[in-house]
Amino acid sequence: MKPKLNPDLLRPLLGTIGLMIGFGVYAVASDLPQPWQRLSIGAMFALLGVSAVIYGKGERWIQVLGGVLIAYGLLRAFLTG
Repeated sequence: MKPKLNPDLLRPLLGTIGLMIGFGVYAVASDLPQPWQRLSIGAMFALLGVSAVIYGKGERWIQVLGGVLIAYGLLRAFLTG
């Protein structure tokens, strides 16, 4: 018999691991030379937004947040610098 993980305990654990990975990737991207630094960080925000839109099916506020992240990522990638 396989032990089952409680989803209420698994979700915060996965969220914490995801945050640690995200901060690590962000730190690596911030060491890149320009324009690769702003392009890669902008792409990360845009991809995060896309994943929020896909994940947030049925929850309008998550999809709006995803749209804001996509817009911010594109603005950061192409208009800042």
